[in-house]
Amino acid sequence: MKCLLIESGKGYYSLDGEHKVPLDQITKDDLLKMLDLIIDYDAEMDEYDENLVQHAAHKIIYRNLYSKLKDLSSNKTRFKDESTSLYRSAIERYSIELADENAPYKV
Repeated sequence: MKCLLIESGKGYYSLDGEHKVPLDQITKDDLLKMLDLIIDYDAEMDEYDENLVQHAAHKIIYRNLYSKLKDLSSNKTRFKDESTSLYRSAIERYSIELADENAPYKV
């Protein structure tokens, strides 16, 4: 599935592979969903080519977004490892606390 597309001189994004939305309408929530698509589902993107994107605003947004998402995609394994390492102690601590809360009380 492609999450970034170039068609008819404009940039679009898709969160489901079917519906295309112009890049100038992207929201913060859409960006977060796109990050998930890149990290978890190996979503694809049309390679940025300034000659293919004629709409000025779309050109700026596409270029920057493509660059950041491409970098994330290239370093996905490192990003996942660092995230896991960063939150490992908190995950373990809360997992133990939840297990203790759900344990039957001893008298």
